[in-house]
Amino acid sequence: MPESKKNTSVPATVTKPKASRPAVPVRPRKQAQPKTDDEGPRNELIAKSARLFREKGYEKTTVRDIAAAVGMQAGSWFYHFKTKQEILVAVMEQGMRRSLQDIEAISVQSLPPREAFRQLVLAHLKTLLAPHHDFIPVLLYEGRSLDKAERAKIVALTNRYEAIWDEVIDALHRSGDWAMPTKLDKLFLFGSLNWTTQWFRAGAGMTIEELADQTVAFLLRTAPTKRNK
Repeated sequence: MPESKKNTSVPATVTKPKASRPAVPVRPRKQAQPKTDDEGPRNELIAKSARLFREKGYEKTTVRDIAAAVGMQAGSWFYHFKTKQEILVAVMEQGMRRSLQDIEAISVQSLPPREAFRQLVLAHLKTLLAPHHDFIPVLLYEGRSLDKAERAKIVALTNRYEAIWDEVIDALHRSGDWAMPTKLDKLFLFGSLNWTTQWFRAGAGMTIEELADQTVAFLLRTAPTKRNK
């Protein structure tokens, strides 16, 4: 996912005796919003648009393509959206909100830092690689197509998403599994995770769960830590 622009650096710490495993601060759970009457058709339009944007690109996808994919007449989708740009925003916003819900559902505050990190990696990979999850890949590669004001809305959601990762990385730092976090850490982290959309193929000998386990093992093995200094 897009990299956060805020600095996640924290002061270095000196070696100290092992204490009880640090817990990640508790985050309040989100409650589901009530459904509206037109949610079904609207969500179908968003999902089909996400698939088209991923396969053809935003610029090459026409409103007629979208209408045909949903089985509507060319002008019927104007009931839900006024412009193609609004559909793109809805695709990205829905993708980010679903991703937020997925990682907020993980009780990271009750897990050891390494397991909390594994759960975040697994959720992120599932978002990227599970069938019919076209929302986040569109966010990754079509962000340049957003207007400035609309981009700010998506960045706000992205920052909320990354804040949860910051908490877990900070917990890893306190437990000695991650050295002093820097602003480059998440660039490398999300860069490696997001690139799996280019090469991972389901059913080709590795499950998403196995990929998550190997990814975590690699990231925590190669990350500088207080323990291996």
